[in-house]
Amino acid sequence: MTIEVVCQHADFWVVVKPAGESFHSEEGIGFVQRLQQAYSSTQFFPVHRLDKMTSGLLLFATNKEAARAFGQLFSEHVMEKRYIAVSKMKPKKKQGTISGGMSASRRGQWKLTSSPENFAVTQFFSFAEGGLRFFFVRPLTGKTHQIRVALKSIGAPILGDTRYAADAAERGYLHAFSLSFEWLGEAFNFSKWPEEDAVFTNEVRQRYDELYLRSPVTWPKFKLPKLDA
Repeated sequence: MTIEVVCQHADFWVVVKPAGESFHSEEGIGFVQRLQQAYSSTQFFPVHRLDKMTSGLLLFATNKEAARAFGQLFSEHVMEKRYIAVSKMKPKKKQGTISGGMSASRRGQWKLTSSPENFAVTQFFSFAEGGLRFFFVRPLTGKTHQIRVALKSIGAPILGDTRYAADAAERGYLHAFSLSFEWLGEAFNFSKWPEEDAVFTNEVRQRYDELYLRSPVTWPKFKLPKLDA
């Protein structure tokens, strides 16, 4: 399977991970290892990750100095990311902010708590189409399973995410759609629509364009607590 490369910069690459492929090696070779084998003349440094079920954009630094700098940008929450998610369930609210502590639970799950420890913030808008609920998601933090737990907490687990009690599907319907940041004084904006299938149809893409992509979206204001380092 060929890896789609969106951008090749002297300090970083942006590539597309398919759904269902592990980030690191598990039973077989993982995406990071496959990327390194495909482009062996370049050294890649992961600066964030995607869950196995999640498809979409990934950023890799190509030198140690860039890796440290990108790590700092992520820790300072200045990397702007957008995700697309799908659920079969109607959420308790159609848009808003979901925040709380993230705590490890049973069977590899995480849960949202009222504690400030490991604090996570997820913002979203949503719309209904064809009997499904589609989400446009902005994570303000980058915790393990953050979006999956956030949507489960409002009664709308992501389609295909059986770990969080959703119905099984051909894939987990969470996609890392866009990534925006400033590097050496230059603004970079990348986006990648998910591979079209029975759920991610052209009609759904048109709805996203109309609602969220043609004009800037006004997200709710939220100030992260200082304890979230």
